[in-house]
Amino acid sequence: MDIVVKGRKTEVPERFRKHVAEKLKLEKIQKLDGKVISLDVEVSKEPNPRQADRCDRVEITLRSRGPVIRAEAAASDPYAALDLAADKLEARLRKQHDKRYTRRGNGRLSAAEVADHVPGAATLNGNGSVVHEDEPDSVPTKKIGSLEVMGEGPLVVREKTHVAAPMTLDQALYEMELVGHDFYLFVDSETKEPSVVYRRHAYDYGVIHLSTDPMVTQAGSDAPGGALGG
Repeated sequence: MDIVVKGRKTEVPERFRKHVAEKLKLEKIQKLDGKVISLDVEVSKEPNPRQADRCDRVEITLRSRGPVIRAEAAASDPYAALDLAADKLEARLRKQHDKRYTRRGNGRLSAAEVADHVPGAATLNGNGSVVHEDEPDSVPTKKIGSLEVMGEGPLVVREKTHVAAPMTLDQALYEMELVGHDFYLFVDSETKEPSVVYRRHAYDYGVIHLSTDPMVTQAGSDAPGGALGG
């Protein structure tokens, strides 16, 4: 196979033809693509003086039994343009070569490695089934008291249930001081609803009463609960 060098509306000096033969090494090209049929190099010149930095253009066309590969570049002289175009051609040849190399099976990825190398690829579990992104991973579930916790979950140190007789606010304050806590949960004897008395700054006390929302009661037990603020 020979390299055909031609000029379009310009003369191609013999010195440039020799440079093309030195730059485009056929042995290297045939190593990347062993089915090369022809290699054409076309040189053209831009007459517009405003494009003096890109006045010389070189286009390389490689034809083989596969797809045609073209690479072109422009520079202030044909030698620089040839160097740029040759680098582009080699990069494209290597890309095609690596693609064929992978298709033949050499360097082929296993199913387990595809997700690490191919963005957006499906992930397979141990049974070979596709794991969708919206499916949770296998996370252990444990029961803490009356709570079912997935993974680490909230840290519940201790859970207690007390049987409490209704009492007044004064009794609740007395019980809080008696046990030495900063708050005390009790059932108000007047409202029969759970309440919390707590210690504020200095010697002040606060109390939080809970009452059942009639709208939530009518909606049923599946209705979401409200937020408690102090």
